[in-house]
Amino acid sequence: MCRSSLRMAALHHRRIDCVCEGPVSGTEQVKYPGRSAKPMSPSDFLDKLMGRTSGYDARIRPNFKGPPVNVTCNIFINSFGSITETTMDYRLNVFLRQQWNDPRLAYKEYPDDSLDLDPSMLDSIWKPDLFFANEKGANFHEVTTDNKLLRIFQNGNVLYSIRLTLILSCQMDLKNFPMDIQTCTMQLESFGYTMNDLIFQWLDEGPVQVADDLQLPQFVLKEEKDLGYCTKHYNTGKFTCIEVKFHLERQMGYYLIQMYIPSLLTVILSWVSFWINMDAAPARVGLGITTVLTMTTQSSGSRASLPKVSYVKAIDIWMAVCLLFVFAALLEYAAVNFVSRQHKEFFRLRRKLREEQRMREAANANAQSNNGLQGNLPSNKDKGSLKRCSACAREEQLAQGNQPLYLNSFGMEPCMIGGDGPLSETAAFFAGLPPGHALFEIRRRFIERAKRIDTISRAVFPLSFLLFNVLYWFTYKVLRSEDVHASG
Repeated sequence: MCRSSLRMAALHHRRIDCVCEGPVSGTEQVKYPGRSAKPMSPSDFLDKLMGRTSGYDARIRPNFKGPPVNVTCNIFINSFGSITETTMDYRLNVFLRQQWNDPRLAYKEYPDDSLDLDPSMLDSIWKPDLFFANEKGANFHEVTTDNKLLRIFQNGNVLYSIRLTLILSCQMDLKNFPMDIQTCTMQLESFGYTMNDLIFQWLDEGPVQVADDLQLPQFVLKEEKDLGYCTKHYNTGKFTCIEVKFHLERQMGYYLIQMYIPSLLTVILSWVSFWINMDAAPARVGLGITTVLTMTTQSSGSRASLPKVSYVKAIDIWMAVCLLFVFAALLEYAAVNFVSRQHKEFFRLRRKLREEQRMREAANANAQSNNGLQGNLPSNKDKGSLKRCSACAREEQLAQGNQPLYLNSFGMEPCMIGGDGPLSETAAFFAGLPPGHALFEIRRRFIERAKRIDTISRAVFPLSFLLFNVLYWFTYKVLRSEDVHASG
């Protein structure tokens, strides 16, 4: 039988300590435990921390009626793409992380330094009312569950992370398109809390992080990103706002292949007509019209994917100048053809003079037969010979004087202008003339003038286009690029 000494402790506790001395059997050993703390279950802990019995009200911000809540933000960019010029927006997928301190959520009863809670608990705590000021569309991700994270620390800090896909507006300046550098912003703003209640700020280390394998199809995302504040002033108050600016440099590979090189080859193709015989009118006219229509189609295609802006873009200047060159090549053949056919105008007037002489001879012959004065007047043969000789002498005089015959012919006989088409017997006419005749010199002079136009065009057109290329690329790749970097 055990010997025990009973010692009365404090009366209000009524605790009895039993001290057993000596060996006791297993059936006789009795223990009266003292105070023992039972571990709190996670459910009980959460109920005590933010449940109905905790007194926590998610409708009231931390430090109510006190200093504003400082919310630290940072973003991680998963993907960045779909930059659209027509609608002036861009699409990106991000992890948005917000961190603030809520003293009501501080705890010591639980041994862990932090608690990762289910996203459903977000409805039980207060959260900042952040929204994207330049957002045009957004959606959450719920596959396979809500892509949200909630973490509470012992000191009351709260980390809230969410995955979002955003479509944000970006005001683009397309004056240097497609050699432009665009600056797109992302603005994070409070909707309902003024700066007296809530302040946003960027995380000190790594406020904007980008995935290592991030690539854009047409742009290069520069490493430098401008962080700043964009505090908004409305009639309802002063609201906190922070922003980040992304610098996107456009790559020209696509536009070189699809726009610049085809238009360049089209312009060069239009110069082929300078080496085609000027008598091949169908070939030269067909080539000129084809190049003009091709350039018109390419110019329309270059503007199809761009907004209807009022200013002139770099691609517009290129397409306009290329169209001007191919159109000038078509007009060049019109000038060549006009000059080369001027000697035929002289031959046409010469034939008219002969017809007029025959008509006068016939009229004189009729008059003489009617008046019976054939014996006293010169014969028709002699009179016709005199007229023809006087006309030929006039032609020879003009030819030897090296004067523009077709202009003198117009001045001599204005009533005879406007006959039928070019002479069909031109070749036969020249075949019947003796070598060294003045009319050969007239014809050769006009043909050489036309050929000289083609010869000059072969050098002037390429040199002019080369000069334009030097000025164009120097202006947009060097001068404009330096201005953009300086302003950025």
